[in-house]
Amino acid sequence: MNNDFSSIERLMEFGMSMAVAQQMITTMNQAIGNMALPGAGNPIPEPKREYYVVVDGAQAGPLNDEELKQLAAQGKVNAETLVWHRALTAWRRAGDVPEVMKLVLLSNANK
Repeated sequence: MNNDFSSIERLMEFGMSMAVAQQMITTMNQAIGNMALPGAGNPIPEPKREYYVVVDGAQAGPLNDEELKQLAAQGKVNAETLVWHRALTAWRRAGDVPEVMKLVLLSNANK
């Protein structure tokens, strides 16, 4: 069997193989490009956090963002307040937890 491209038959076979391969690639790319994935393009919602805080020596919670802001507006939660949520491994000062400190600062700015 001759494996070189010196014969017209081999050149034709090679050309046809390349054309079929190119057509398959184009069809696959179009199919992949037109696929609809459930939820694709939808924004991923922020998970709602539940906070626990120590207020007047007692644990309070679970609290959502609004409830935590209300406590901060009442002066019961500040940078020194102990706070915990599921992403934390231990109780921490609110001033050391950026998302909690943000809520405290926002509640104070709205006064």
